[in-house]
Amino acid sequence: MSRSKVYSSAEEALKGIVSDGQTLAIGGFGLCGIPEALIEALRDSGVKDLTCISNNAGVDDFGLGLLLQTRQIKKMISSYVGENKEFERQYLADELEVELTPQGTLAEKLRSGGAGIPAFYTATGVGTLVAEGKETREFDGRTYVLEHSLRADVALIKAQKADKAGNLIFNKTARNFNPDCAMAGKVTIVEVEEIVETGTLDPDEVHLPGIFVQRIVLNDNPEKRIEKTTTKAAKSA
Repeated sequence: MSRSKVYSSAEEALKGIVSDGQTLAIGGFGLCGIPEALIEALRDSGVKDLTCISNNAGVDDFGLGLLLQTRQIKKMISSYVGENKEFERQYLADELEVELTPQGTLAEKLRSGGAGIPAFYTATGVGTLVAEGKETREFDGRTYVLEHSLRADVALIKAQKADKAGNLIFNKTARNFNPDCAMAGKVTIVEVEEIVETGTLDPDEVHLPGIFVQRIVLNDNPEKRIEKTTTKAAKSA
């Protein structure tokens, strides 16, 4: 009989999987759709010298910002890092290695890695620092730069719903990077808000099949912090 993919806690889900020096792909778009409980458990595990592939670096006291506070991240591969003062401090002090990647290129690097495609050509970044030191080639009169795909030892992702086989449904913007990270990970652990019995989900609603998911943990009360609140004054009567 096959072992259940469902684990009792984020700590249990990480046990025996994460270790020093690994490369992790971590889902989310800003603070939307980040695996909050798994990131906290990763911090508490004490693993260090990590390379983190993520759309963002969290904020100072939430998301990947927690791992920056504890100096567990050695290198960040990201497309947007503008909301984290500790990230800025470590980078400017030469304490953190950073590989800034255009957002679409980062998504394709992960998707291609998960699809078994080792590299691809893109016009994004040609003639800029992004292309420095990389191979370029001309197609139909236009220059393209060769980008190598990304794979991760472990992927930590967030979904709205899973069945016990690991078939996943994502909620709106949380679908941006989470499926790509899941496909790129050799081992994928998903944090979900709801777990249902296998066979309950309509196959047409499944965004990512369970073959990509090895472990599932329930977090039915996530904080879902808003990264930046913008409001306007109410109109007077």
